[in-house]
Amino acid sequence: MTGRTMGRAPLRRVVVLDDFGDVAPAAADWSGLPVEFLAAPVPEGERAARLASADALVLFRERSALPAGLIAQLPALRLVVTAGMRNRVLDLEACTARGVAVCGTDSLASPTVELTWALLLALAREIPWQEARLREGAWQGGAGLGLEGATLGVAGLGRIGAGVAAIARAFGMRLLAWSPNMTAEAAEAAGATLTDKAGLFRGADIVTLHLGLGPTTRGVVGAAELALMRPGALLVNTARGPLVDQAALIAALERGHLGGAAIDTHEPEPMAEDDPIRRAPRTILTPHLGYVTRENVRRYFEGAAACLRAWNAGLPLPRPLNSIARDAQGTTP
Repeated sequence: MTGRTMGRAPLRRVVVLDDFGDVAPAAADWSGLPVEFLAAPVPEGERAARLASADALVLFRERSALPAGLIAQLPALRLVVTAGMRNRVLDLEACTARGVAVCGTDSLASPTVELTWALLLALAREIPWQEARLREGAWQGGAGLGLEGATLGVAGLGRIGAGVAAIARAFGMRLLAWSPNMTAEAAEAAGATLTDKAGLFRGADIVTLHLGLGPTTRGVVGAAELALMRPGALLVNTARGPLVDQAALIAALERGHLGGAAIDTHEPEPMAEDDPIRRAPRTILTPHLGYVTRENVRRYFEGAAACLRAWNAGLPLPRPLNSIARDAQGTTP
């Protein structure tokens, strides 16, 4: 290990970042812990100064990045707890080099599966637009898409994608599946037929995205893929905003080629007030609600509080994510 040698003195200032909905204080027992909750995002230029005296940070999923440059400016930092077990905007190597322990927490996949289906059903049956007509004094207009016998294209069959596929089978849908590394065996296990990327977009009535974000998947849905989709086809994204080329998506919606898009994840987050997606037709937009349920938030912050208490008690840290946390046996202060 390079950098500082980690100590186990009791924590003096713990900051919970980006608690937009003000849910963290009631989600766990924080008694006896020096916790400060920040409901508003800290502007990037102010983060180093605002967090300089914090010896522990709790990250609410991937709402704020913790890159190497910022970590280097936090001299007191000794412990980071991230909600969930993966965080793409946390520089784990930089934490390890600085002697900062990193832990995760338990989480559920079901909330994002449920939200995917809430959005998919609302989009397929045109619920937002039909409701708006009703409130304006009109009655039915147009007709929605029935799911039985329709084809759902699932991009990614991890915990969430497989959960979405299971519900699709209950609706009597046909399933196509693709991801950069998917095997025919994995697709078959989910009740889907493996196809290539072009086949997925060409063959589906609805495409739902459940891919991780990385160099090979950023912009994986662009103008070419959207052009392959059937006229009136639907797109659902509850995975990561940058998977989709937003300009290409807006253009496809404005041309009327797509029947609609439901989008829960965006970049940046929170979404800018002038983001052009706000004005795009035939869209259902939600503010990254996929993982935000009372049950999941409770798991996140009960796990965070347990980690903070283990640190203060000199006990092994739960759910370690780097060697510093795994080796942190310590002694009772």
